[in-house]
Amino acid sequence: MRIAQIAPLHEAVPPKLYGGTERVVSFLTEELVALGHDVTLFASGDSVTSAKLEPIWPRALRLDPAIRDPIAPHMLLMEAVRRQAEDFDVLHFHMDYWSFSLFGRQRTPFVTTLHGRLDLPELQPVFNTFPNVPVVSISDSQRRPLPQANFVDTVLHGLPQNLLTPQGEPQGYLAFLGRIAPEKCPDRAITIAQGCGMPIKLAAKVDAADKAYFEKHIRHLLDLPNVEMVGEISDKQKPAFLSGATALLMPIDWPEPFGLVMIEAMACGTPVIAFNRGSVPEIVEDGVTGFIVEDVEGAMAAVARLHTLDRAKVRRRFEERFTARRMAEDYLNVYRSLAGEDRSVLRAIR
Repeated sequence: MRIAQIAPLHEAVPPKLYGGTERVVSFLTEELVALGHDVTLFASGDSVTSAKLEPIWPRALRLDPAIRDPIAPHMLLMEAVRRQAEDFDVLHFHMDYWSFSLFGRQRTPFVTTLHGRLDLPELQPVFNTFPNVPVVSISDSQRRPLPQANFVDTVLHGLPQNLLTPQGEPQGYLAFLGRIAPEKCPDRAITIAQGCGMPIKLAAKVDAADKAYFEKHIRHLLDLPNVEMVGEISDKQKPAFLSGATALLMPIDWPEPFGLVMIEAMACGTPVIAFNRGSVPEIVEDGVTGFIVEDVEGAMAAVARLHTLDRAKVRRRFEERFTARRMAEDYLNVYRSLAGEDRSVLRAIR
């Protein structure tokens, strides 16, 4: 198939450090190419891919200090895709609702993967206005706030099978990986580790939007004994970091749409202790790949039971459920369905 992958421009594909959506777009693009498809990636110019790259902006917007209006480059992106739309069998957007109006008025089938939270009230009128636009959820729980949306499938994320692999024995610390943000609750992770008398390492970035939260609620906790702030880490650093952890802590306080860090840990054979929010029950198999808990006390109790889990089995379950090849095959089923659907669907969208 001739497939266009359209990524946001905030990060490169793949991202240099943090960037869940762009990382998934990269994994998907590379697997589609490996399966023999003709893939074009619309992304920032510093992206690296085996597909044909259509560079819309010279580099990722987050790394370009001259950018003050990030909407402008994204408008260029939309127009570039529109001008080439008829060259493809399907267009796959990863940019929320940006594509709905413009691409609902052209003939090439298109689909959008919704990567973010959908429980925001301002999204309701958008999906009321575009009830026929095909969208994909990244977990079943993610789609619950928008029953009116035209979800054509749920496709769980996947990683290249050998991107992250187990690296030696755990080193006796707990890990937190991601963003320092209120909904991710790094303070809870520190509380859990302190309550268990275990060291904790936080491999996390602090976005500008979360700097005030970090200064007020997190910085002073870094002075506690056995608390180490590692900072952002790359994919190359993740195997050692995650493999060395006794468990990954995911004490979230929001409806997590997926949580890529959970399957990154599983790829390294590291179990996950996660709060029962959002996608967690769809990702973590309680008592197999980790433990699903309700609160801090439950998390501390789960730490005491980690010895009952088989880290080799955690890795096997990753290979069975969360590879990029499985993800790509799931998306190909979506593409083929859309490319062969009755054109009355297009008329309904228009």
